[in-house]
Amino acid sequence: MKDKRITVTGGKGFLGTHLLRNLAEKGYGRVSVADLPEYNLVDIGGVRRLYDEQQPDIVLHLAARVGGIGYNAENPATLFYDNIMMGVQLIHEGYLRRIDKIVALGTICAYPKFTPVPFREDDIWSGYPEETNAPYGLAKKMMLVQAQAYRQQYGFNAIFILPVNLYGPGDNFDPRSSHVIPALIKKCVDAVEAGEEEVVVWGTGAATREFFYVEDAAEAIVAAMERYDKSDPVNIGAGFEISIRDLVELIVELTDFKGRVVWDATKPDGQPRRMLDTTRAAREFGFRAKTDFREGLRKTIDWYRDFRRK
Repeated sequence: MKDKRITVTGGKGFLGTHLLRNLAEKGYGRVSVADLPEYNLVDIGGVRRLYDEQQPDIVLHLAARVGGIGYNAENPATLFYDNIMMGVQLIHEGYLRRIDKIVALGTICAYPKFTPVPFREDDIWSGYPEETNAPYGLAKKMMLVQAQAYRQQYGFNAIFILPVNLYGPGDNFDPRSSHVIPALIKKCVDAVEAGEEEVVVWGTGAATREFFYVEDAAEAIVAAMERYDKSDPVNIGAGFEISIRDLVELIVELTDFKGRVVWDATKPDGQPRRMLDTTRAAREFGFRAKTDFREGLRKTIDWYRDFRRK
């Protein structure tokens, strides 16, 4: 596979930059990036130009319109339209051009709101997603439907993998659209440096989440590209669960914030619990996460502090 032409959509993004580094370290030398502003993948013209210009054998589709609870609440239509159009057009044009493979990245938001924990791939259709992120989650899940349909009718090799919440160096720390870990790190680090005495956190802290270090996620995607060619969706994650309250306490400790944490219970918690069953990934392509959560948080905090000083 080292001679294959590989296109990474969203390659300039958080996960994309780590994936490009992983591919380079493994000796993949024919890797291209398809991202804004050069390629607007919501537009069919941008998708066709990608295939015309880069002529990939394999597409790793990471590009997505994403955000946290607040962003999701304000932009449900944008999240649905942009994500569904990117996925549908990339897979269809890839099939028309007879490329070797597409690896489509889904989201844990595709799972039903009350999925039994740990989330197993067989439960993905057992209910409706959590309301605050349902448009995004359903748009991404349509790639699974399309991948399975195109495999059944055309024999097209499209696979669908479901990462849990990512974090790590290079994450999105914009408070308008960031996810929970970068949002909390920013609040605590900024409060320490400004001498502030409190930080406000959304929700009650009762919800639980699983967090997946971005370098481990890049490793999982390459492993799936190399070794997985089936229609069943596959979870990739770290296989542990932590409450938001415990997460806040850990970030407070690691950032050395000495003030008060104020919980704004008028804000939503989001999905009550999230944790993946990752046994299928281990069985099918030998992936297991390696990064200790505390160490991953420390590296992320250090990166953000360095970033603020630049």
